[in-house]
Amino acid sequence: MGKSGLGAQRRERLKALREAALHRPVLARHLSDGFNGRWSRRQWAQASLVATLGMLVAAIVPGFSPVQDAPAPTARLSMALPLPSLPLARLHGQAGDSWQLVRVERGQTLASLFKQFGISPSTLHEVMQQPGAREALTRLKPGAELAFDLPVGEGGKGSELRALRFDRDASHRVEMSFAGGEIRQNVIDRPSETRTVVLSGKVGRSLYGSARKLGLTGSNINTLTDDIFKYDIDFNDDVAASDRFSVVVEQTWREGELISTGPVLAATFTTGDKLHTGFRFLRNGKAEYFTGDGRPLKKSFIRMPIPYARLTSGFGARKHPVLGRMRMHKGVDYAASTGTPIMAAGDARVVSAGWHGGYGNAVVLDHGRGYTTLYGHMSRIGKIRPGQRIAQGTVIGYVGTTGMSTGPHLHYEFRINGVHRNPLSVTMPPPEPLSGMALAQFRQQTSVALARIRKVENIIYADADSTPKQPVAAVGMKRNGRSG
Repeated sequence: MGKSGLGAQRRERLKALREAALHRPVLARHLSDGFNGRWSRRQWAQASLVATLGMLVAAIVPGFSPVQDAPAPTARLSMALPLPSLPLARLHGQAGDSWQLVRVERGQTLASLFKQFGISPSTLHEVMQQPGAREALTRLKPGAELAFDLPVGEGGKGSELRALRFDRDASHRVEMSFAGGEIRQNVIDRPSETRTVVLSGKVGRSLYGSARKLGLTGSNINTLTDDIFKYDIDFNDDVAASDRFSVVVEQTWREGELISTGPVLAATFTTGDKLHTGFRFLRNGKAEYFTGDGRPLKKSFIRMPIPYARLTSGFGARKHPVLGRMRMHKGVDYAASTGTPIMAAGDARVVSAGWHGGYGNAVVLDHGRGYTTLYGHMSRIGKIRPGQRIAQGTVIGYVGTTGMSTGPHLHYEFRINGVHRNPLSVTMPPPEPLSGMALAQFRQQTSVALARIRKVENIIYADADSTPKQPVAAVGMKRNGRSG
């Protein structure tokens, strides 16, 4: 083929491309103006751009891509498998095939649960007539578990109770079976194990949170902060995250579940390099906490019977606000709103509780060893009576303005052998320490407890660099039964 033939083919291709490009309005406008059979560089660039865009659209939009062959259907086989036969208990409707466990919620009663399952009131009456049932089932606590064995019916409920299971107490479970109009009881022993453990940890972000993670109860934590270390540690300002504590308690376990935690038997608290200790001991039948040498941790008296109150009048001579003349003020006054609780300054016997002349409603307490206190101008007196023994901190009345008073406040007097003393400056008597046989028994108990605490702490805090950041619990002793 000659050069003229090649030129003719080239012109035909260019003509075809030009006709295709003319279908696009933008390019048509430019290519139709003054075309003389030969493209300019600009026209060639525009045509290349259009071709490139066309290929991209074909690659992206599925409709422009080649149609793919659908996968061939896979052959499937069906096989009949025999189902396991129903248990005889279900076939014959025997007891045990449909236990329904219920956890009692607040406000629920056994009657409401029977109604929920459609069990007749006559069955409830029969249950309550069984020995020990009324005591265990009339006051169900939230969280208690009961199990009902009912035949399966519509909605999973039935009206014929075949068996009932509940806990009579912490160590016994009762299973009642109903058959032939008779009720039979089977009492199952649930043995528990009591362990005396040492729980040790660091304060971390929160003493309460760390102690709770260890397994201490809210009551245990309050004992640490309010009874044992209240007078020696300021838990708002003196405690750091690195400070550590160890507590000895008794825990009761049953079937791998922690049932209860007893009171704090001993505790240590390390703030910086200072070690504080406290040990529980029964003195005259009353539980108290003592230091390692047998001195009570609780002070004999608290100086302010009203916490956070404002002192409005001190001890000494002053002009009486009602009588208008100079008179000896034999106590101190604390201003507080009407109804504010007033606490006993120390352990005492109630001498009198009632109207007391110018003092209005007043209470007089005898703390022994010649110490007495008086609390006046109460709006009302607490639930106390003369001759009653009360503990330090007991609410004995409420702030008021009875008697010779110009406003709600507490008038507080402190007397030693009948002589009035300034309660803000008097040297409070130290608590009576243990002595004699009681001290010997105390030392025997505390030496064992402290040795166990030190053994556990030596294991946990042996290497300061590897001291765990989270609280750690360790078993100090393990035994069956409770200690005396």
